Amino acid sequence: METPQPRELIYGLHDKPPVREAFFAALQHLLAIFVAIVTPPLIIASAMRLDVPTTGFLVSMALFASGLSTFIQCRRIGCVGAGLLCIQGTSFSFIGPIIAAGMAGGLPAVFGACMVGSVVEMVISRMLKYTRRIITPLVSGIVVTLIGMSLIKVGINACGGGAKAMADGTFGSASNIGLAALVLISIIIFNRSSNRYLRMSSIVIGLVLGYVAAYFMGIVHFDAVDTFGGFNLPIPFKYGVSFPISSIVALGIIYMITAIEAYGDITANSMISGEPVEGDMFTKRASGGILADGFNSLLAGVFNSFPNSIFAQNNGMIQLTGVASRHVGYYIAAMLVVLGLFPAVGLVFSIMPDPVLGGATLLMFGTVASAGIRIIASQKIDRKATLVLAVSFSLGLSVEMVPEILCQCPEAVRNIFASGITTGGLTAIIANAAIRIKE
Repeated sequence: METPQPRELIYGLHDKPPVREAFFAALQHLLAIFVAIVTPPLIIASAMRLDVPTTGFLVSMALFASGLSTFIQCRRIGCVGAGLLCIQGTSFSFIGPIIAAGMAGGLPAVFGACMVGSVVEMVISRMLKYTRRIITPLVSGIVVTLIGMSLIKVGINACGGGAKAMADGTFGSASNIGLAALVLISIIIFNRSSNRYLRMSSIVIGLVLGYVAAYFMGIVHFDAVDTFGGFNLPIPFKYGVSFPISSIVALGIIYMITAIEAYGDITANSMISGEPVEGDMFTKRASGGILADGFNSLLAGVFNSFPNSIFAQNNGMIQLTGVASRHVGYYIAAMLVVLGLFPAVGLVFSIMPDPVLGGATLLMFGTVASAGIRIIASQKIDRKATLVLAVSFSLGLSVEMVPEILCQCPEAVRNIFASGITTGGLTAIIANAAIRIKE
């Protein structure tokens, strides 16, 4: 079924806007995704207590990998890619399992697990019609909600000052909480604005205000960086790789859910772009987009970055700008690659105080949880759904709140089920398939 091009679109999927208009549209997309791309590596690096140069490099590689991934999605190389204006960036969904993998085996374990786990999503892309029966919207909603709820703990730790503040006894101090509150309140105020540009850049503005305030409070230490100049050369496998089975299983569960989320994002993108949302063409697009989602995550691991996923917020940007041309994606990809090649960008973010980042991420993670709740609420909540929800949230949140419950288990079992996302996600999949109730 062909969907007519919406009247509000200025440029359709295959149109080539003039350079100035394409550049401006790309800049707006970049503004909407930039913070979301650099935040996961900052959180992971903080949790793993990595030094400033390593943190800066990880941020740079996140931008670089997102640029490559966006180009592949928009260009569609062979059967890889959706061929739509699909923007990819570092995914929040993997943060919890990645931190667990990193604490156990360091960066080599993280990148190895991310690369091997991505095969799960690539396989799903080839058998989409079958996996959609297993990973239903109810299961997806449960996992997304658990992702948000689990990450809120990471956000509130950052608000208190992070691992460094815990070590020096300043955790939860008035200055740390006040700084986080300034960022959080600023984002809420600007997000409520009727001006769409202020609303789109609310997180950036909040972070800038927090950064400036932290500088005048003497919390930002530029002397931790030797130089802001130079050039970042992407070095494949710079930190090495290892392949811990428990981490691969934990990340593989998230890749399963990410595949279904990608399907939904591609459907929404096709609809907004005036393209078919069913039939052979759409099936090829969806399958290619999910395949690219997995392949790009593998590619990100090669270049010392973390799993990538399609960003849903850019679908809203297409509606706002009226530009659905995939050629704009090439501009966005080029901007991301260029930003990733210059270390100054990553280093500026790497010395951002934890409370500043925490004020923004706390709201972001709450938004993730609320997105999961919306998915659940869109489904019919009958007796079966109630039982699936109850057992999934009970087990998932239990291991998050009382991780000691697994202390007597073998190490491999602990590493897999210590994540509430993994435990709750597996429970949701099994319970949804196994529970049968005659109404």
